[in-house]
Formats: sequence, structure tokens, C-alpha cells
Amino acid sequence: MPLESQLRPASGLAINNPNKVALFWLATAAGAILFVTFQLFFYVNDIVRGHGATPAITFEPDVLWMFSAFYGCWILIVLVALIGTREAQRVALVLGSLLVVLNTLGGIADGMRDGWHVAFSAAFFITLPGMFAIAVTWQHIKRKGNSNVDE
Repeated sequence: MPLESQLRPASGLAINNPNKVALFWLATAAGAILFVTFQLFFYVNDIVRGHGATPAITFEPDVLWMFSAFYGCWILIVLVALIGTREAQRVALVLGSLLVVLNTLGGIADGMRDGWHVAFSAAFFITLPGMFAIAVTWQHIKRKGNSNVDE
């Protein structure tokens, strides 16, 4: 059975796969998009509940562009993580952690204004997967062995 001796176990393959890090950041990015989507649903629900009276918060077009740019930064983290080198993983770790913290703080601030369900959504959809992404990225950077192969 020489074929069996040449194959690596599946668990080793999963640990050494740099795309695993990008997948965790992609899950966090999807969570951020889900949070914003739910937050918009909550906002529209408040408008409907107020019989068409808009809440005190309105956004200018320039501010809306900033929201798009801010949440669009999540895809950059995923693309950088896909590079797979240690330097790219460090950049993904720093920028991704910054986005996780900023999105969490923004969600908590919105939750203080709009209700606990918004803060919970931020913690569930952004912070939870973000902590896993940070941990996996950190483990990937600290891993010893053939880590210089992908650089």
C-alpha cells in the first residue's frame, strides 16, 4: 500500500491550509453584512411602526458612501488573507481585528440607541466569528514547520 503512506491525514491538511484563514474572515464579513441588513430592517420597522414618520436619524448621500466604503473594506481582508504569506496574514490580522472592534463598538452604540437586539446582533454576527478569525489567523502566523513554503 505505497499510496496510503504518501497521503497526509485530513486533519494535517486542514491545519496547514492558508485558505482556512480567508474562510474565517469571509464568514466574519458575511456576518457584518447580515448585521447591517438586520439593522436596516429594524430601522424600516421603526418607520412603519411610526406610521411613516421617519426617526430622527437621516443620512446624507456622502455619509452613505462612507458606510459602503467602510463595509466594503471587509472584502479587502479576505483578499489579503487569500495571499497566504505570513506578512499578508499579519496585515489581515491587524486590519481585520480593527474592523471587528470598530464594527462591534458601532453595533453596541447603535444598540444603546435602538435596542438591545441591535447590540446582540452585532455581537453574534460580527464579534463571535471575528474572534474565531483572529484566533485562527494568529495560530496560522505562529505555526512552526513548513510555513515558509507559501511565502
